[in-house]
Amino acid sequence: MPETLKGAARWYALAALIVVLDQASKWLASSELSYAMPVKIFSWFNLTLHHNQGAAFSFLAGAGGWQRWLFAALALGVSAMIVYWLKDLKSRQWQLSLALALVLGGALGNLVDRIHLGYVVDFISVHYRDWYFPTFNVADAAISVGAFLIILDSVVNSATDRVSKEEQGS
Repeated sequence: MPETLKGAARWYALAALIVVLDQASKWLASSELSYAMPVKIFSWFNLTLHHNQGAAFSFLAGAGGWQRWLFAALALGVSAMIVYWLKDLKSRQWQLSLALALVLGGALGNLVDRIHLGYVVDFISVHYRDWYFPTFNVADAAISVGAFLIILDSVVNSATDRVSKEEQGS
């Protein structure tokens, strides 16, 4: 196996683990929760089963069905780009690799729902008093953390590159 694929294999495995955890948690939520009936865990945290036919925050949820295939195609395209990108990263770029693996696993986890069910299963509900954050799932959390880490990596590496260039110029 070429060295670049060996390095990427661990990140592909992490993405696969996220898909498995996401699908298992959605199966459990769908099996044990009644639709839209909150189960209080903490004063700020409920488990509430919802079916999201749209994208993040139910964007285009009522669009009539075509959005299912649009979001599936987007997830496939982004996933393919990430698979290729991970293959080309160096081992010292582990933070970016971790971030991309999280996004890949989350995108594929939600893609399974979209293709198989026609909607994404959400069940994690966080709130404060009467303010509720949109219900989400393990895949959404992985995508969000991964996106944050990509931005953080971009900022940190940009600053590091700038300092290196300034040091080389002096």
